[in-house]
Amino acid sequence: MATKRDIKAADAARRGEPSRLRKVLVPTLAVAALLLIWQVACDTGLVPSFLLPSPLAVVTALVKDAALIVEHSATTLLEAALGLGIGIIVGFVFALLMDRFETFYLAFEPLMTISQTIPTVAIAPLLVLWFGYGLAPKVILIVLTTFFPVTVSLVSGFKSVDPDMIDLMRTMGASRWQVFRYVKLPAAGEQLFSGLRISATYAIVGAVIAEWLGGFSGLGVYMTRVRKSFSYDKMFASIIVISALSLALMRLVDLLEKLCMPWKRAEGKK
Repeated sequence: MATKRDIKAADAARRGEPSRLRKVLVPTLAVAALLLIWQVACDTGLVPSFLLPSPLAVVTALVKDAALIVEHSATTLLEAALGLGIGIIVGFVFALLMDRFETFYLAFEPLMTISQTIPTVAIAPLLVLWFGYGLAPKVILIVLTTFFPVTVSLVSGFKSVDPDMIDLMRTMGASRWQVFRYVKLPAAGEQLFSGLRISATYAIVGAVIAEWLGGFSGLGVYMTRVRKSFSYDKMFASIIVISALSLALMRLVDLLEKLCMPWKRAEGKK
């Protein structure tokens, strides 16, 4: 007798969707092939080692400097976590106000858009000048880069609610809070987590950019030091760590989405 998994796999095959094994195998082989080509290009002298270190050299540098990289990573993670947390709160508050008050939406929507056109590299030196080389300028820069995706996704989600659902709730005597709790927030959940994934990657990158321009610890400070000493293998090692941290935060958002939206997980099992 066919199991639910077999039936689901058969349905996916009929729709032309790739199997779970293929989804894992194809990108893994693609990355492995890219690393092999990179290693061969460095070993044969096609690319000078002072321009591009080989994957083995990068891994060696990562292992040798592991303790120091972990120490700097802890600082960057702390900055990213604080900035992302505050950015989510600020974004949520702004989204609520923009959904509740049309005047607030009309006033701040263009200002928010303009704020995202200013390069973070241009803002960072000013924040360092105003707030010094400590934690504050890094956190502020991360807040400025992370609150926007959260706000935009939430506002879009709130506006996507079927007006008939809201009218139905009101005819049943629901309060404004109940309409928000049972209609608007669940409807905006998927878009909220899409914005959170973007903000999670911005948090790490924003912290590193802020550390480039001044600081005492962090992956950005580490990258600046190894660049000045022309240790490009260590610089590539730090880039790998930054990518890994961003992917880990995105994975954490995915897990949080499954906890907060269990109905999506139930739909996926059908």
